[in-house]
Amino acid sequence: MEIINPSGKQMIKVETELFGKKLTLEVNRVGFRSTSSVLVTYGDTVVLGSVVVGKKPVVQDFFPLSVDYEEKFYAAGKISGSKFIKREGKPADEAILVGRLIDRPIRPLFPKGYRQEVQVVTTVLSMDPGFRPDMVAMLAASSALMLSGTPFDGPVAGLRIGRINGEFKAFLSPEEREQSMMDLVVACKDGKVMMVEAGMDEVPEAMIVEAMYWAVKNVQPMLDLQRELVEKVGVVAQEYELVLPDVDIQRVVDAWCEKHMGERVRGNVLERQKAVDELKAEMNAEFAPQLGKGETEEEKIENYTEEMQSEYEQAFDLAVHKEVRRGIIEEGIRPDGRKLTEVRPLSSQVGILPRVHGSSLFTRGLTQAMNIVTLAPLSFAQVVDTMEVTDGKRRYMHHYNAPSYTVGEPGRIGAPGRREIGHGYLAERAILPMLPSEEDFPYAIRSVTEIMSQNGSTSMAATCSSCMALMDAGVPLKRPVSGVAMGLMMDGETPYVLTDLMDAEDFAGDMDFKVTGTTEGVTALQMDMKVHGLPVEILEKAIEQSHEGRMFILKHMLEVIPEPRKEISVYAPRIEKLMVNPEKIGAIIGKGGEMINKITSETGAMVDIEDSGLVTVSGENEAIEKAVTWIRGLVEEPEVGKIYEGTVATIKDFGAFVTILPGVDGMLHVSQISEKRVENVGDVLKVGQKVKVKLVAIDDRGRLSLTMKGIEQ
Repeated sequence: MEIINPSGKQMIKVETELFGKKLTLEVNRVGFRSTSSVLVTYGDTVVLGSVVVGKKPVVQDFFPLSVDYEEKFYAAGKISGSKFIKREGKPADEAILVGRLIDRPIRPLFPKGYRQEVQVVTTVLSMDPGFRPDMVAMLAASSALMLSGTPFDGPVAGLRIGRINGEFKAFLSPEEREQSMMDLVVACKDGKVMMVEAGMDEVPEAMIVEAMYWAVKNVQPMLDLQRELVEKVGVVAQEYELVLPDVDIQRVVDAWCEKHMGERVRGNVLERQKAVDELKAEMNAEFAPQLGKGETEEEKIENYTEEMQSEYEQAFDLAVHKEVRRGIIEEGIRPDGRKLTEVRPLSSQVGILPRVHGSSLFTRGLTQAMNIVTLAPLSFAQVVDTMEVTDGKRRYMHHYNAPSYTVGEPGRIGAPGRREIGHGYLAERAILPMLPSEEDFPYAIRSVTEIMSQNGSTSMAATCSSCMALMDAGVPLKRPVSGVAMGLMMDGETPYVLTDLMDAEDFAGDMDFKVTGTTEGVTALQMDMKVHGLPVEILEKAIEQSHEGRMFILKHMLEVIPEPRKEISVYAPRIEKLMVNPEKIGAIIGKGGEMINKITSETGAMVDIEDSGLVTVSGENEAIEKAVTWIRGLVEEPEVGKIYEGTVATIKDFGAFVTILPGVDGMLHVSQISEKRVENVGDVLKVGQKVKVKLVAIDDRGRLSLTMKGIEQ
């Protein structure tokens, strides 16, 4: 059947083989009103990448780029498991994180000063359950931008990599992801790395470097296919203007700053910021009578407009960044006077909040993170309901908050933004591999980091603070985790790697790199470039240098709290655990939940049951003891030779039936009631009477034989 194309444009398709599957890029089939759109198909996964570019530059001091990843439950053949909400609404944290993952390698590839509004939307229309669709979405976003005519210096593409049987592999199945010791995303641009993000189980630094080399090599077909599509489509470049400081203004400001900065903008962070503000005021006071319009000096000062002042202050900010770079590259001195490998002063405490289950305060320079840990029964784990996950649960949750007052600015308090969600997730991944199993520590764990003050690398402060608070809460971590942020400044081909990055260096630098881990290896990684990609060799140096910084910070943490506390807080819920035969779970739950409801209402304890047979009981000590005894009775198997306290259920002429376990009766023959002869059973036993009996035999039909002989009643 002929497909009608309302746009009148020819449908164009390019394809290649990638890891044994066909990869297809197609345009002019859907999305006729967008600036550009590309339909990407890989296996059974189909993702639409759409770009819309605003008509006019936006008057603001940043690039208005938005990147969204749209999960559609229908793509996985699912209806949301939520009881009340069935249509897609607010994106799940997982979708927000994928949107950030796509945004980070794309944003640096636009020129500075570009102010057209650009919206990128990737929509998953069909999802192959054999692999995650996020890297297909990244490809769709890059492909659509390549066709948009914007000054996007792409293409980019990424791979999500695991390690199976000693070999690197992309597009892993869910089962393979469970087996893999690493979950590493690398975005590349022609032999260079644009972005790295990973969660790992104590992976050596050398293996990470090896994986990046593998990604750079194997991502190339995805880049080549995008270029082939661009060539076939014949993209028309859009006209645009860059909003940049006036070259003459920048030259004047640079010359002024060169005379007045130097040592004055180094030292203590707060004093340095005060000095920078004073210098800016001095510059305006000096320039106003020269640059304002008017005949007299008073008129010129009065007519030194806000717009003119803003231009000169933007140039001033750039000059400050240049001075930061110059000091590091030419003198090896950082803005606060540290050496390149030096960590800021550290100060930490634990157990600082009296009623919470665990707490810590981690301070590094002017960056400060307070963490609070709360323990709860496993039923409090977060249910994860996404396009990719069915009946998933998050037993460990790390949440990160950083209000505007932490940077000394007023601001609106609202729901957490993409940055807060991303920072919280990075710190969560850092700790996750080191948590004890549910069987060993049957608790749901919520860790909340409240940033108190910011001056760079708050996500790494959150990691260190959460680790110490977990240890303070008595969570038996396998090993403690620390984290450090690294920076990079390139002077031609020469890299200058900075340990423990602070704000001023971040703004002036070329890379932001965060790494967490234990003494045995790396647990999480996040690397973002501000330049158009870096070779793996340079990143290798940053990874190697980060190890020393991590170990220095870890040593400080262990001086504060050397190991997890032996006991949990008196304010934390007490939990008893027991493993039962999974086939016996139904006996605990009962028909329509009747039995479990009866246990909880009569004992006051809370009972949680996992499919594996793990049963956890929480509450007051007495309530826990009653509920555990009850549950054990429901699932216990009769054991020959064991003495039971039973209840006489019925009396017969030949003996009595005694209930020794819930739903389990045994036969007590009249000859087994006493050493003496019993003529009438009713003379010795009554229905409801408690008696001690011994199980002596179970016949081949499962019938139980009991005795009271030789047992003291």
